[in-house]
Amino acid sequence: MELYFMRHGIAAPEDSPGVDSDGERPLTPKGIKRMRKAAKGLLSLRVSFDRILTSPLLRARQTAQVVTEVLGAEERLQEIPELAPERSVQELVARLADYGEEKRILLVGHQPLLGETASFLLSRSKITGIPLKEGGLCCIEIDDLRSDTVAVLHWMLSPKQLQLLAE
Repeated sequence: MELYFMRHGIAAPEDSPGVDSDGERPLTPKGIKRMRKAAKGLLSLRVSFDRILTSPLLRARQTAQVVTEVLGAEERLQEIPELAPERSVQELVARLADYGEEKRILLVGHQPLLGETASFLLSRSKITGIPLKEGGLCCIEIDDLRSDTVAVLHWMLSPKQLQLLAE
C-alpha cells in the first residue's frame, strides 16, 4: 500500500474575523490557488488514489476538495475523525489498517500528526516527525499496517516543488 501524506494548504490565522474555533479556519485565497496548482502537479506525476481521506477540520476538507476536483476523484473522498489534529498516531494507524485492500491512499490533514505517523511507520519505534509544509506531500509504501513491517520512503515534495510540476 502506498500512503501519501499531504498537509492542508495555507489557512487563515486563528484570530481572523468570523473564525470562532481552530476547526473553522478556512484556506486563504492564496492557499486555495496554491493547492489547485499543487493538485495539477499531482496530475503531472500521474498519481491516482483509490481513496482520499481527510480530517474533519475545514482547512483540510477544503484542501481535499480542491485535490479531488482537479483529479476528478470526488467519489473517493471520505472524512475520518482519526485525521483530526488531536488524535494519536496509534488511532490513525489502526484506522488505516481498515483500508488494507486499497493500493493508494491520500491522507489530508495536519502537523504534527501526519509527520509523526509517517515517521512511526518508517521506524516502528521512535516518533520524531517528518516536517511537512502547508501543501507538502510525501509518499511511503508499507506492506502491512497490522504488523511491525517498516515502511519505505519513496519521495517527499515541498509545496513549491509540487507546484512547479504543474508548469
